[in-house]
Amino acid sequence: MKKKLRKTVLPAFLIFIIGSCVTINIYFPAAAVEKAAEEIVKEVYGEEEQEKEKGEEPQGLLSDGIRSASLYFGPRAAYAQEADINITTPAIRALRQSLQQRMASIKPYLDGGNVGISNKGFLVVRSSEGLNLKEKAKLTRLVDSDNRDREALYVEIAKANNFGPERVADIKELFAKSWIKEARGGWWVQEPDGKWRKK
Repeated sequence: MKKKLRKTVLPAFLIFIIGSCVTINIYFPAAAVEKAAEEIVKEVYGEEEQEKEKGEEPQGLLSDGIRSASLYFGPRAAYAQEADINITTPAIRALRQSLQQRMASIKPYLDGGNVGISNKGFLVVRSSEGLNLKEKAKLTRLVDSDNRDREALYVEIAKANNFGPERVADIKELFAKSWIKEARGGWWVQEPDGKWRKK
């Protein structure tokens, strides 16, 4: 009886242990990374968010009262606990600041259509029309530096949150969506199929 029990329990236990090892470290908080990406991208792009807030019309007392009553008496929304993503390490802060400062120099090229945002979330020189040799060289340096910082940012976010190196591609993909979503009207962005369109 004991031998029979050992023969069935031991293999089941081993399968359980092996299965447990396989499932460790599969969780990736995509929603939290996406939220962090949106925050960083808005910060890098700059002032337009403030302009939107200035342009909002103030709500009247009646609508404020209705909103307050609906919050008090209405159904309560259930919120899942969301993972926090660390985006405040010294290396990440330095990269964010570098991207933000450089954006002031890149915006005229984005506005002019010389630079676009690829479907991978990186900057691409689309046209050097109307630029002299010095400006072309400056633009190439700006785009290369910006893309290096973006790549380094994704690696640092993975490190700061103890994600494996295989998760850098996931972070990059989520940031790519934010770079395109938050792009200004008139900027060129690349669709998933590779076609370019003006926002």
